[in-house]
Amino acid sequence: MAWRAYLNEYEKLVIRMDTPRVVIDNAVCPTATLVKVDSARKHAILLEAVQVLTDLNLSVKKAYISSDGRWFMDVFHVTDQFGRKLTDDSVISYLEQSLGTEEDDLDQPSKEDGGLTTLELTGGDRPGLLSEVFAVLADLGCSVVEAKVWTHSGRIACLVSVKDELSGLPVDCDTQRIHHILSRLRHILKDDHGVCDVRTAVSSMALAHTDRRLHQMMFSDRDYERSSISPLSSAAPSVSVQNWAEREYSIVNVQCLDRPNLLFDIVCTLTDMEYVVFHGTIDTDGDLARQELYIRHNDGSPISSEAERQRVIQCLQAAIERRATEGQRLEICMEDRPGLLSEVTRTFRENGLLVTRAEVSTKGHMASNVFYVTDVAGQPADLKAIDAVRQRVGFDCLVVKEEQRPHFRRKAADDDDRKQAQGGGGIGLFSLGNLFRRNLYNLGLIKSCS
Repeated sequence: MAWRAYLNEYEKLVIRMDTPRVVIDNAVCPTATLVKVDSARKHAILLEAVQVLTDLNLSVKKAYISSDGRWFMDVFHVTDQFGRKLTDDSVISYLEQSLGTEEDDLDQPSKEDGGLTTLELTGGDRPGLLSEVFAVLADLGCSVVEAKVWTHSGRIACLVSVKDELSGLPVDCDTQRIHHILSRLRHILKDDHGVCDVRTAVSSMALAHTDRRLHQMMFSDRDYERSSISPLSSAAPSVSVQNWAEREYSIVNVQCLDRPNLLFDIVCTLTDMEYVVFHGTIDTDGDLARQELYIRHNDGSPISSEAERQRVIQCLQAAIERRATEGQRLEICMEDRPGLLSEVTRTFRENGLLVTRAEVSTKGHMASNVFYVTDVAGQPADLKAIDAVRQRVGFDCLVVKEEQRPHFRRKAADDDDRKQAQGGGGIGLFSLGNLFRRNLYNLGLIKSCS
């Protein structure tokens, strides 16, 4: 009995030690909220933390990551989407609860997806393709409840959640019907070589995080083998990978324009490629983001070949480019009706507009949709074409919006580090000592944000 009681106490101690500890501090930094997460290390623990921040539309201004032995520690400096510190008690409470849980919710089905069938579509992109997809679904009596579409390097990845238009039931309840739907979609998704990929996931298996699934779909489609941005372009992300033989780390350096979800896209890609981030520093300087990540394989080994190194560079560049804003942002909010998406996207096509990214959401009787559009050549959309679409859809229903980005003040105290990094032969590379020099500040032990 005494031995059993000892084991019970030991189990309680292990639980207390493994339970993540979260500290949210608004006093350390004058321009950002400090979020500290300490927990026992486990698979994808960093991605879990970053995913929580991303789902709340928070921007990571800078961060310090450390994971050695069995312990994991992250320090994030975050702001809301307008670049302000977090003051909403409900947001702070949600952060504490979500980051402080032991449960792994990364691949759990969404409880709000009941009664839906999720279609996964990948294939070659072309003008008017999205219009054809929505037209087929409308013709087959499928009501689109949610959808998210990414395009990159001439490829398209689309997650569409649908239900029967009349009954509201999942369409995959009828095996023959779902087979017919997929057959129609495969036909329009075939590229010039007859290649396509259409999958279906029933509602009980729907992934909770659509962005991660879209990354996985485009990765499986090998979009990273096709560069969509010229290496000479100022918008092209700079990615380098080098090995630190003494410590058996591979060091990933990234420099690119800052944008929402950037850290998530990079960490998500490394995690799905079966790499673990052990240490890292993330910094933003004005509109420029720099990341230095120390990674190993899941088995503890660094990158071992030049081919693997080039593949990591290509995959990270693609992950950054996929969500880089291309085109004019158009927001549509209006009463939902059968065939609405088919009509709107057909209007885009008829006016020479190409959809590069889209987010579709229907709540109750209202449809709230966001589209990014260019002309068919990928150039900025003609304002006359946008006005023609607005006239067709309704000026009050379709609004032209600018992408909202947080604007951070450029720091003066780090100018020497920045000049040294940019003048040392590699574009935007951190020195290996940066990670360790800044530990005291990133841990919140030095009350300075510069």
